[in-house]
Amino acid sequence: MPSQMEHTMETMMFMFPKLAGDKCYLTKENLRVLMEKELLGFLENQKDPLARDKIRQDLDQCQDGKMGFQTFLLLIDGLTITCNDSFVIHMKQKGKE
Repeated sequence: MPSQMEHTMETMMFMFPKLAGDKCYLTKENLRVLMEKELLGFLENQKDPLARDKIRQDLDQCQDGKMGFQTFLLLIDGLTITCNDSFVIHMKQKGKE
């Protein structure tokens, strides 16, 4: 039985091809669907209404409209770090109350 971390890794490994299909990369449309279906809670909590567009632009470093698996993982990594930072700030503020 896989550990929780192994299960998380497996989820990422299987989610990418499910979204990318036979192309082996995500298009802007794939990324839009991913963000609207899988990251909606994160996006709804952003103070910047252009956060979604900024994320897309930052990820498309080659300016080709394609996102490979490594870039997909960078997206997940960056969002996880952002969520953790927000959680830490929230907990510190809660401790001061």
